[in-house]
Amino acid sequence: MSFGSPNNPYEKPQNPQDPQQPPQQPGYGYPQQQPQQPGYGYPQQAPPGVPPQQGYPQQQGYPQQPGYGYPQAPQVPASAYGYPQQPGYGAQPPYANWGQRFLGTLVDMLVFAVPYILVIVGANAKTAILSVIGGLALLGLAIYQLIIEGKNGQTLGKKALGIRLVRESDGQPLGVGMAFVRRLAHFLDSLACYLGWLWPAWDAKRQTFADKVCSSIVIRTN
Repeated sequence: MSFGSPNNPYEKPQNPQDPQQPPQQPGYGYPQQQPQQPGYGYPQQAPPGVPPQQGYPQQQGYPQQPGYGYPQAPQVPASAYGYPQQPGYGAQPPYANWGQRFLGTLVDMLVFAVPYILVIVGANAKTAILSVIGGLALLGLAIYQLIIEGKNGQTLGKKALGIRLVRESDGQPLGVGMAFVRRLAHFLDSLACYLGWLWPAWDAKRQTFADKVCSSIVIRTN
C-alpha cells in the first residue's frame, strides 16, 4: 500500500491509524449497503452506552362481545302480562277454578232474569209495552256485558267473583270482537252432553272448549 508520493514534499503521508482520516467511500458502481434495520416485531437493541428504552406497554384486549345472532329476551314476570303475582304461583297465572267460573255465570244469569221476566209477563198478559221494555232491556244488557267483558275482561258476574277473562299469550283483555267470537264458540261446550262446560274442573289451565279455541283463560284478580 502506498503512503504518498515520494516526489511530492508537500504531501503528507497517510497513516492508516490516523483517526482524523475520513472513511473510505466505496467506488462507483458498487451497491451501497444500508444499515440493517431490525425486523418488525423484534425488540430493538440499543447501541453501546445508551440505556435501553422501555417498550410500549401491552394493551389490554378488547372485551369479548356476545356472539352474533338474536339477543336472548329476558324472562318477563307474570305480573308484566297482567297476571297478579301471588304466593306459590311463580310465573304461572292464577287460574280461576270451576266453582268460581260457575258462580260468575250464575250471577250473570240472575242479572238477565229481571228483563226476561218482563218479557214473559208481557207476553202472558198480552201487554206489548212490557214485552218491548223487557226485550230492549235484554238487548241493551247483553251488549253492555259484551263490551265490558271485551274491554276489561269482567262481566258483572265475573267482577262480583273477582275473576277476569284475558288472553293466554299476554294477559290482556280479549277485545270486544274476540269476546263476541268466544260467546259464539260456546256452542262447542254444549256438544257431547255439555262436557265443555265441565272441562275446567280437571283441565290444567281451567279452560272450556271455547277458551281453547280462542286462546283465552280466566284468572283470579284478588
